[in-house]
Amino acid sequence: MAKSARGRGSRGEEIPSLVDTSSLREPPSTARGARTRAALVTAARIVFERDGYLDSRLTDITAEANCSVGSFYTYFTSKEEIFQAVIEEVQHDMLHPGMPHLDPEDSVPAAIIEASNRAYFEAYRRNAKLMLILDQVAATDPKFRELRRRRSQAFADRNARAIKDLQDRGLADDSLDPKMTARALSGMVSRLAHYSFALGENYPLDALVETATKLWINALNLRAED
Repeated sequence: MAKSARGRGSRGEEIPSLVDTSSLREPPSTARGARTRAALVTAARIVFERDGYLDSRLTDITAEANCSVGSFYTYFTSKEEIFQAVIEEVQHDMLHPGMPHLDPEDSVPAAIIEASNRAYFEAYRRNAKLMLILDQVAATDPKFRELRRRRSQAFADRNARAIKDLQDRGLADDSLDPKMTARALSGMVSRLAHYSFALGENYPLDALVETATKLWINALNLRAED
């Protein structure tokens, strides 16, 4: 059975999926079938990351999975569908770009910003090649681009609410527009990760975390709670 098309944030809000799971078939009913499908999904990720989405071929995926093209069509109808399955497997680990998580109920928001930035950078590093593939697919597929935009907007809205809460508690600069600030700061983190891990500039992880966290704190004029 396909997974839910939506996930939940830490406060229970729904986060749109990057995957239209309605197009995916029911999972195999046998252990052997499940292993074959899983092998195909693993192989597809390897091929997409190696060759790029546009240049990947079904025959390359089946060769990597050591199965026949006929077996492929038992589980998937197309390259587009198996790409959806790859994204379904990893989207929760990928963390949509630029979205460090602020918890407005935490009494030490600076520590939450630092921990969230670190988790995001680590996830991006694990999935850097696939993040490049997402950019490639978004450039050519309007439907996927819209799914990605909606997911990004949901995370930005969550961070904007957290920033507004910090402002209401007198901990952050209340002259800032929460939504625009969330977009700007989240985008900064996203681009730092992109240049370091996807484009190979290879900044040290600790330096990335320290710099991004200081910029968040300075931009918000974050103050300690009395």
